[in-house]
Amino acid sequence: MARPGVDFPGVGCGLVIRRDDGRVLLYRRVGAPEAGAWNIVGGKVDAMEPSAEAARREAEEETGLTIGGVDFLCLTEEILPADGQHWLSMIYLAREVRGEPRLTEPDKLSDMGWFDLDDLPQPLSVFATRAFAALAGRD
Repeated sequence: MARPGVDFPGVGCGLVIRRDDGRVLLYRRVGAPEAGAWNIVGGKVDAMEPSAEAARREAEEETGLTIGGVDFLCLTEEILPADGQHWLSMIYLAREVRGEPRLTEPDKLSDMGWFDLDDLPQPLSVFATRAFAALAGRD
């Protein structure tokens, strides 16, 4: 069976979740792409699913939060030779978030935390790096 991102370019989504104090929520990835890197939440866009809805769904599944409205932030294209993966990802910014985040998918994400944009953990995924560059251009 053909695998998105590996056998053909995958379509993904991500969501920047930012608190009122400016800190952002990051999770540490367990598997490829970019295993061990800190990343924003996100995942694959399903067939016939709008990418904004996919970003909200993935974020809710991965964090346990309730996500309201989201705004488009940027489009990224990442070719990751070390992982043999190629992704086009629509990145969004959460406008409304309720609840407290938790680790709901420990097989995918091993750690989480709120981080100041001036003091981000390393290594930082290329997806998060691009999202934060777009966010800085917007502020």
